Amino acid sequence: MIDFVLGVEDLADTRFAMSPLHETVLSLRVLREPGLSAIHLPWRRAVLERITARDGAGALDAEETDLLRALVARRRTIPDFLTPRPETFAPSYDEQLAEVRRVPPERVRRDLVAAHAPDPLPPVLQDAVAGTDESLARFRDGLCDVLARYWNVALAPQWRQMRLVLEADMTYRARQLAVGGARSLFADMHPNLRWRDGVLQVRGLIGPDRSNPSRGGLLLLPSVFAHKPTPPLDPGEPPRLLYPSRGVATLWTAPEPVDAAALGALLGAPRTRLLLLLETPLATVEIARRLRVTPSAVSQHLRVLHATGLVTRARDGRQVLYRRSGLGDRLAEFGTGTGTG
Repeated sequence: MIDFVLGVEDLADTRFAMSPLHETVLSLRVLREPGLSAIHLPWRRAVLERITARDGAGALDAEETDLLRALVARRRTIPDFLTPRPETFAPSYDEQLAEVRRVPPERVRRDLVAAHAPDPLPPVLQDAVAGTDESLARFRDGLCDVLARYWNVALAPQWRQMRLVLEADMTYRARQLAVGGARSLFADMHPNLRWRDGVLQVRGLIGPDRSNPSRGGLLLLPSVFAHKPTPPLDPGEPPRLLYPSRGVATLWTAPEPVDAAALGALLGAPRTRLLLLLETPLATVEIARRLRVTPSAVSQHLRVLHATGLVTRARDGRQVLYRRSGLGDRLAEFGTGTGTG
């Protein structure tokens, strides 16, 4: 069990973030152990087809696939150097992978051994750890290259949908905190978590019990692929906690097909054409120019689309930019080719 001791200032500094690199590394657990989560089996089947395709873009060979699976220890732990702490709310995958490329070889060696202890390292990792710092640095960089290709094939195509799930979870948690305080924030996060007297207890972990002072707030990371709350292996790491996100069960479910003509009948031809245009953020005047209609006509349709949750808006200086929402994206995906006259 791990106790995070959170004072008043620590709670004030507690924040949320999301990490594409964390998700990438955690997904290797499902890739290695299909029985870990039946929810992710559709994703796993699709990814295995893509990474093993002979002529597929980004396909991995057998040695590269074995290397990725070897990163996950028998007890499902993962080396800490592969999960750097996000310093911003939503860092890009390339930004986080660049951090891994800067990790000193001695830490790479230490974290690989610690993740697999007390078991020996898999053969594919033993040679790297036994080599010089120079050879270990080359191993680290080669591993980052493989992880970059794996991301492009396995998660990048779904990252937008995954991000919507994670953002929805954080919105829910923030409301729980605002309404009921820290007790409500952690109440239904996971059965292994318990908040009591200023201490967040994380149970169900392998290893010795320890107590961690928060030292500046706790970083909370909702995760699609986490199956239980997970802190860093190293007690010296700044405190962070990955936890299973809400809404994951619907992530890999294919939406019901939408009849294109029905979309036009539902929204009308002008609003359908407008929705299809808003793949990127645009201002009202620019929309009117492209559609060759008046700004007032565009504003009227935008009000309806925004009120029904199909578009979002944000101010940029003196103008307001409109863009399709996640719901609007799903409708537009099946609406391409509808009548737009």
